[in-house]
Amino acid sequence: MRNYELMFIVQPDLDETAFTGILDKIKGWVAESGGSVDKTEVLGRRRMAYAIKKYRDGQYVLFNVTMNPAATSGLERNLRYQESVMRHMLTAVG
Repeated sequence: MRNYELMFIVQPDLDETAFTGILDKIKGWVAESGGSVDKTEVLGRRRMAYAIKKYRDGQYVLFNVTMNPAATSGLERNLRYQESVMRHMLTAVG
């Protein structure tokens, strides 16, 4: 098991229940792969450097995740196909 940081940007026009649903779905994907979300930090709505899908703002979220390195490709595939997640980055810590 390795430690990772997962930073992702969610569409800014989602209401609170849809935003919480996205967070729960991503936590579920991590749990399905045998990992755990150690810390969740919602950084809030911020202005992006350039427009993505015609949005100038995005809701930034940071997860500290512990999971098996073999399971990261499946998590990234699921994030890529999630329409409301505009960008994501998974980096190994330590």
